[in-house]
Amino acid sequence: SFEQPRPLLDSFRAAFAGVANLLRTERNVAIYLGIAAAVLVVAALLGVSLWEWAVLVLAIALVLVTETVNTAIESLVDLASPEVRPLAGRAKDLAAAAVLLAAFFAMVLGVLVFLPHLWRWFFGS
Repeated sequence: SFEQPRPLLDSFRAAFAGVANLLRTERNVAIYLGIAAAVLVVAALLGVSLWEWAVLVLAIALVLVTETVNTAIESLVDLASPEVRPLAGRAKDLAAAAVLLAAFFAMVLGVLVFLPHLWRWFFGS
């Protein structure tokens, strides 16, 4: 049998509860948010363009979203397979790899955005 769709407000409550849980339980999210805050401060100080802001915000969002999905996958794997199994470990490793790749490419995007601004700041035009 199919469940009746829950009211929209309940869906938002569940989503915000998930965000609160993520912030409370995942140390890496606090690290990512600290880095994100630093990136946004540097972007403001350097006066990056609107497009550069968009790139930075999307890169930050990509890392946070992949970390959230990683956490959900880890929770589901732990529920479905409390004992150690190679396939369960593979699922967790792949989910963690997604976060690593997102963080790496976010860093690349940050360098591409900031490098020209920092070059001008240190060396002039």
